Amino acid sequence: MSSAGRLRLLRHGETDWSRGFRHTGRTDIPLNSAGVEAARALAPLVTSWLPALVVSSPLSRAWDTALLAGLDPEMDEDLIEWDYGVYEGRTTANIRAELGDPHWSVFNSTEGLGETVNEVGMRADAVLSRVVPTINAGRNVVLIAHSHLLRILAARWLDLPPDRGRSFALAPAASATLGFERDTPAVLQWNVTV
Repeated sequence: MSSAGRLRLLRHGETDWSRGFRHTGRTDIPLNSAGVEAARALAPLVTSWLPALVVSSPLSRAWDTALLAGLDPEMDEDLIEWDYGVYEGRTTANIRAELGDPHWSVFNSTEGLGETVNEVGMRADAVLSRVVPTINAGRNVVLIAHSHLLRILAARWLDLPPDRGRSFALAPAASATLGFERDTPAVLQWNVTV
């Protein structure tokens, strides 16, 4: 096992849009009552992580999740969710029906998005560049953000292309732990809920 620290990922609690499976990118949708309750329930778990660095998206659903869980985050604009462009607020099922494409996904779309999957991957890489020195020093880092951004970040941790984030489902108020198996970046836990 590596002596490096761990990278803990925490998705924000539920919002009315996430409950309805609507793409929630830059629209600042607040936590709903279930999201507030779930964020508060995270407190015993996140305090056991002993983070040296806590960083959050500036959007209220992530920021409030961090605060309600008892964390004291720094803000990083690179942790903001994917800019879904014309697909903001819409469900995948609705978009597929409208486009007549049963396989449409933000991960394979080339039109209508405010940023490409590779651009989101570049933001994830920037976050990782910022936090890896702390992890390599043997200390833990917690990132509080959004589903697609965190999924892409996990793919980049594993040195996979950003579009492989499609393979990592992450529920509201769920956490993941990234670290190392010997010297190889690895997923140690995924989609853990309280």
